Amino acid sequence: MSMQLLKKKLKNEVKRVGQLQLSEKSKKFIDDLKLYLFSNGKNDKEIKEITEELEVHLYEAELNGKSVDRIIGPSPKEYMQSISSEMKTDYKAWVKYIPLIIMSAFSFSVFVDLLQGTLSYSLLKIIGTFVYSIIFFIGIIVAFRYVARNQVTSVKEFIILLLPVFISTLFIGGVIIADSIYTTPIVNFGKIGSGIIGLFLVCFVIAFSIWARNAILPVTLIALCLPTIVLSLTSYNQESQLIVGMLMTYLLIGVYLFYVFKREKKKSKIIS
Repeated sequence: MSMQLLKKKLKNEVKRVGQLQLSEKSKKFIDDLKLYLFSNGKNDKEIKEITEELEVHLYEAELNGKSVDRIIGPSPKEYMQSISSEMKTDYKAWVKYIPLIIMSAFSFSVFVDLLQGTLSYSLLKIIGTFVYSIIFFIGIIVAFRYVARNQVTSVKEFIILLLPVFISTLFIGGVIIADSIYTTPIVNFGKIGSGIIGLFLVCFVIAFSIWARNAILPVTLIALCLPTIVLSLTSYNQESQLIVGMLMTYLLIGVYLFYVFKREKKKSKIIS
């Protein structure tokens, strides 16, 4: 059989797999493998090809009454590592996520500060935000690798993924405290500079959302900024605005996540 015919057959099989249900164990392993390969800097196209081919093998094994372990072996961790070692690391594709994380971190701070007026940051805070972004990025990658490689439960997975968020939040909190104690040069951007930065970040948020096919970044920014704008028009005191604003932020993000959950659940029912 020629390579082209083999690829055509593979695509047809993948379509069939998409219309039929793999076992929960197989689906979880596929998801974990994708996460593991992604966190190891593998090319997205190659990850898709590898996982689609594996889906076919798993489906055929289950169709013939064979265990998933017959395909992946007794150690999913070793199987993932063996596949990863055979694939080249796509450093260019991997490194592109670093500026995205840094820009996202700055956008949260900038949009909130723009509501108060022009932008003005100390050198310590600017450097601290860069370092915070790198710490968060590395922490998330390490957490992804651990979760995917060790086949942990949902609760443990949540706790592990929460750790880099907690650590990076502690770090940025330390930067804010240090910024209030130590004096470093202040960078004032003025009205024009602040407007240009704000416009640039708006374009970034839109472009990022289109690229990622996900609205979580703009929704989170709206959830952070909208309560501040709305509550500033009320007669609430500062403490009340802070509490109500925080509740509104969590409510807006919660509603969006609930909507995404229901939408994905509906899609999975249609596929099955």
